[in-house]
Amino acid sequence: MSAFADIAGTGAATGASAANRVTNAIAMASRRTGVDFAYLLGQAKIESSLNPTARATTSSATGLYQFVDQSWLAVIDKHGGEYGLGWAADAISRGSNGRYYVADPELRQQILDLRKHPETASVMAAEHAADNKAYLESKLGREAEPVDLYMAHFLGVGGASKFLAMEDSAPNATAAAMFPAAARANRSIFYDKQGNARSFAEIRDRFAAKLQKGFDSVGNGDVQYADNALPSGAKTVQPADYVRIETQRLATAADVTVRPEPQTARLAYLMLATLGR
Repeated sequence: MSAFADIAGTGAATGASAANRVTNAIAMASRRTGVDFAYLLGQAKIESSLNPTARATTSSATGLYQFVDQSWLAVIDKHGGEYGLGWAADAISRGSNGRYYVADPELRQQILDLRKHPETASVMAAEHAADNKAYLESKLGREAEPVDLYMAHFLGVGGASKFLAMEDSAPNATAAAMFPAAARANRSIFYDKQGNARSFAEIRDRFAAKLQKGFDSVGNGDVQYADNALPSGAKTVQPADYVRIETQRLATAADVTVRPEPQTARLAYLMLATLGR
């Protein structure tokens, strides 16, 4: 069974429907935020192979864009209120150590589980990329390209700013000396097979090619925006999406009576209350 079938029932038709849902979610996030669609699609392909429920084995990274717990809480805290997720943003606090936390363990898990929902994950990834884009452009004095946004995803926005400044001024210099920790953890990126250190330009070019390959392997196709589900100009992620995913996941036969799990229903009700519906 495909990864898509796990969240959208069984069979080729439902698998295709789930795949379209993911692509449409990314396209809608691009339209809402102005972040390049090819970048968002390529990044999701690289990070999760477009599997909404992907989970890393070595960290808490989860979902289409493999947000770790802290990064997800941070972006929901900053942007959740713009998308009908004020209930989630309001529940997130930041400690004196700079770490984000939610006092209620059950509510914390519900917020983290939003990473598995294509609409929410896509738009939060887009907002995060938009934040990084603004920061990089203020530091570099030029337009940030899609590959620059991926560098921010890879090195953090501060590290990417330093990397790209060096790539602009000394593209042929080797990068490992400036980023020793990242080079140790990602040797295949900073060094070639013979052990030679790659230059700033080589590393950036390799990331650009990787992004393009991710985009090309999916293809833009005829992306259909779900305007009937979300009015043009609206930013809210629809509460019905959360119940729909759960009911589709639970449906195993046409004659089975399907009910959302309590946590999913509670999540939808919280969103409905927030939206006044």
